[in-house]
Amino acid sequence: MAETAAILAWTLVSECPVPNDVHELLVAGETAIAAYKTFRDAAIFTNKRLIVRDAQGFTGKKVEIYSLPYSSIYMWSSENGHGIFNFNSEIELWTKAGHIKVNLNKGIDVRRLDRLIAEAVLLA
Repeated sequence: MAETAAILAWTLVSECPVPNDVHELLVAGETAIAAYKTFRDAAIFTNKRLIVRDAQGFTGKKVEIYSLPYSSIYMWSSENGHGIFNFNSEIELWTKAGHIKVNLNKGIDVRRLDRLIAEAVLLA
């Protein structure tokens, strides 16, 4: 698990439009619900999975795509930021792939993402 530790934490910076090229990744019946900028690319929440695009290299033309099906989530937690010194929120996912932490910058609605995950995991 040590070699995958670096990919098991992402930071969502702000909400953004769903990138056009994401639609070619979606399967029949899958729809993109929300997208968020990461430091170099984007994370897209669909009704079936979390897709994280990670631009790599100096030019960013090489793109690695991580796909986490909600069906692999065993448990999750969410923590909202509150107070003068705590602006960030976070969601933690315990999955078949391991423990994943998603940091959310100020302004991102953690409860919206919590609800989205709950609906995908519990109503599937």
